[in-house]
Amino acid sequence: MTKPIIALDFSTAEQVEGFLAKIAEEQLALKVGMELFYSAGPAFIRELKNSGHAIFLDLKLHDIPNTVERAMRVIAGLGVDMVNVHAAGGKRMMEAALSGLESGSKSGKRPKLIAVTQLTSTSEQEMQKEQQIKTSLLDSVLHYSELAYSAGLDGVVCSAFEAAEIEKRTHVDFLRVTPGIRLLNAKADDQKRIVTPSDARRMKASSIVVGRPITQAENPQIAYHKIVEEWGK
Repeated sequence: MTKPIIALDFSTAEQVEGFLAKIAEEQLALKVGMELFYSAGPAFIRELKNSGHAIFLDLKLHDIPNTVERAMRVIAGLGVDMVNVHAAGGKRMMEAALSGLESGSKSGKRPKLIAVTQLTSTSEQEMQKEQQIKTSLLDSVLHYSELAYSAGLDGVVCSAFEAAEIEKRTHVDFLRVTPGIRLLNAKADDQKRIVTPSDARRMKASSIVVGRPITQAENPQIAYHKIVEEWGK
């Protein structure tokens, strides 16, 4: 997904439809997270796809390999463009997720599969204290990235701060999908590791995810095109 991915931070399909009506674009890249998916369900995913939008289904699967494989087989049937798992589930789980997507993709083209490393809302202090991971945040993200790469995944979710080093440790085509994107002087909300779109490009992010700076903007279309312009520089 080369366009900025818009995180649909809404609770209902009706709210999403109202938002999309404000952006005069035929095709967008959209992220559907747990709240919206649990509310609107698979039928709404198909509706968005039928409208020509690319969909990143952000459900962050993390379970035993067999359960994740079977779930991914179902998800593949929705025709989404990208899905994710938690790298903390381990290599076997990630390989099972990939297998499920491959067997469930009826068109022969499976969705991209990426792994969450450390959430961009997590600080190094929180990681070390609450997860009992004693390495640095960077080392943890790099470890999970290399594990995902070895499992055959297409990329990871990370902050832009780790993107360049992940590219060095894996491959230039290994995706670095970065949330925590804000325009200069914008409110950080609950994100800890944030950058501007142009900074993300400079720091080797391959895709950016932007939510509230667009969805809560007074004029979402202007906000979206400002993000697009900065990301494209």
